[in-house]
Amino acid sequence: MPLYWRVCLINGLVFVAGTVALALAPVTVSATVLVSELVVLTFGLIGIVVLNSILLRTSLAPLDRLIRLMDTVDLQRPGQRLTVAGSSAVGQLLRGFNAMLERLETERSTSNAKALAAQEAERQRIARELHDEIGQGLTAVLLGLKQLSARVPAEAQADLRDVQDTARATLDEVRGVARRLRPGVLEDLGLHSALAALATEFSAHGLRVRRVTSPGLPDLGSERDLVIYRVAQEALTNVARHSDARTVRLALNRQGPVVLLTVDDDGRGLRGAAESTGIRGMRERALLIGAELTVGASELGGTAVRLEVPCEAAR
Repeated sequence: MPLYWRVCLINGLVFVAGTVALALAPVTVSATVLVSELVVLTFGLIGIVVLNSILLRTSLAPLDRLIRLMDTVDLQRPGQRLTVAGSSAVGQLLRGFNAMLERLETERSTSNAKALAAQEAERQRIARELHDEIGQGLTAVLLGLKQLSARVPAEAQADLRDVQDTARATLDEVRGVARRLRPGVLEDLGLHSALAALATEFSAHGLRVRRVTSPGLPDLGSERDLVIYRVAQEALTNVARHSDARTVRLALNRQGPVVLLTVDDDGRGLRGAAESTGIRGMRERALLIGAELTVGASELGGTAVRLEVPCEAAR
């Protein structure tokens, strides 16, 4: 039955019930309303209003649940659905909303997978160009400066060394950017070695990184390894930029049915700040492999990032 006719029927039944009660009850109303008659009429009116509100509340409660879910739904936290019972118009509306959420989550997951794949491909292309073009060009510049040093007057040697140092530092920076864009150690040596190299890189920038890994982890596959590496990289970058932390713990171990990556620090914590673009990007990556990402308070006093990758999904 359409919702409009259901509301009309409920109100009609309430009015009919009130009319029948007045017709059958031994109650009369004088020309001048007595106090006893006023009390009876008041309680009768209250009863009709209460009965009508209960019936309407029962019929419209699913719409309230729908409105609350519409206000809070987040496609980065999939699986939020409404319980549907019956085949009424409201039930059809709830089923349609659930189906819409299913389509949106599927389309979002597909588009995110394509976007992240394109992003990784572009990173690899830029890394190759940095290594092959700019890196080789700077190497040639350094060789030319070395050959030139034999013919430069003594008073210009100091300036030449400064230019060589600048070119050498630029070459190192270009190589570092290329490594961050395309983690070759992940492809060549695996996830454990890539995380170790990542910890070493951030330790060189002033952070004290404690790495904890457990042996015997299952083979997660290249796609999941890349997601774990990127999440760890983004989490460590956030620590270095925003947390004012001195120590950070990077842990990868197995806990029952999941492989758990944890990055927690002793910094100043989130302090109620909204999720940044980096955190939402980590959530997008986690969704691609069926993992769950949580960001909260750390035992060390700062922020903890936890990525749970199901072992079943890995196999």
